[in-house]
Amino acid sequence: MGVDKPGLVKLKCAVKNYDWGKVGEKSSVSRLYANNSRAEVDADSPYAEFWMGTHDSGPSYAAVPNGDSEERRDNGFKRENSNSVSLKDWIDRNPAVLGDRVLEKWGPNLPFLFKVLSVAKALSIQAHPDKELAVILHKQQPGVYKDDNHKPEMALALTEFEALCGFIGLEELKSVIQSVPEIVEIVGSSRADQVLQITENDGEKKLKEVFKSLFTDLISVSNSVISEIIPKLIRRLNSKREKLTEKEELVLRLERQYPGDIGVIAAFLFNYVKLNPGEALYLGANEPHAYIHGECIECMATSDNVVRAGLTPKHRDVQTLCSMLTYKQGFPEILNGVPSNPYTVKYIPPFDEFEVDRCNLPEEASTIFPAVNGPSVFVVTSGEGTMGVASSKELVREGDVLFAPANSEITVETISGLNLYRAGVNSRFLEDSDTSKTY
Repeated sequence: MGVDKPGLVKLKCAVKNYDWGKVGEKSSVSRLYANNSRAEVDADSPYAEFWMGTHDSGPSYAAVPNGDSEERRDNGFKRENSNSVSLKDWIDRNPAVLGDRVLEKWGPNLPFLFKVLSVAKALSIQAHPDKELAVILHKQQPGVYKDDNHKPEMALALTEFEALCGFIGLEELKSVIQSVPEIVEIVGSSRADQVLQITENDGEKKLKEVFKSLFTDLISVSNSVISEIIPKLIRRLNSKREKLTEKEELVLRLERQYPGDIGVIAAFLFNYVKLNPGEALYLGANEPHAYIHGECIECMATSDNVVRAGLTPKHRDVQTLCSMLTYKQGFPEILNGVPSNPYTVKYIPPFDEFEVDRCNLPEEASTIFPAVNGPSVFVVTSGEGTMGVASSKELVREGDVLFAPANSEITVETISGLNLYRAGVNSRFLEDSDTSKTY
């Protein structure tokens, strides 16, 4: 079974009701999911993630034409009755929709997973394994690590967005050791002295060894010690309420969300990042992070592997996390994107699997997404308009998700304004003639 040149394919997508999600209609995820699936929003339930892709934990379903059915028209636009099949199965039957470069490297699989996140309270302190470790973890604990793929990812802020990302630099670390006595009480004075005495001249390897030892000692501490130390920390911070730093304010917030959790203290060791709408943050394998608050578009390699160590009631794998981290220090790079045209900005992280476009069309405007030799997934986050391949047009509005096959030029038009995001395979990969190159 196959198709030569299919047009846009509408997708019905999955939702995740994790307890850190925004509740009811306060969540953009709930609104997108309700419009996408024609489902009612439960006013008391959290709506955390809207998934668009082929991962088995939250597959999308494609509305594919039923050749035996009669055509119908809505508002002058051609529609066909359709059957629903998983996007993964439809791609497997029609692999040409991925393009030859993508098919050659990843087989008949969509290499990226696209999401919208609505974050009300902090996600776990976590990292994602590289490909080699993912294979091992999936084999050892398939119930915990759901697949054998790596998971580099990027978060593009829809609202003001807060995150912990990567370890702080050496000078800030020394300041933390000197100003947070509770950390010294946990790790011991000799470990703290190691940090205070080391310099940049000691070399990157030595710096990482010291940071690894400090973090491992801290995150591995027993519950009995933590139950004594955290109340002491909170009392001290509350006593200096008018002079708190941003990081100390954050620590108090985290403690209210996850009382008695080692992640509350560990937060001092991570960079506190605040993104404005339109700014993006990318995370490679084995880099620690925790999203704190806000809404974002997220894209990643097709995986759901998470190694957690704090700020969570879920399974923690502290030993694996401590052994896998890169212990790279310093503030992460923030992407502002590169304009493709007056309405579209492209964000290209250093990963083969994906890139993201942000498109904001004003009233009575149109734009074109040029044909590329790879698949695309579009999500309309607000407004309405039309999208089409050649002369075939689809009415689209908030919550619509569409799959575009490789080598499809997409025209977008709107009367009242429209905002959408596109996920696709990294342009650098598609344009690079060396198919063996990876980032």
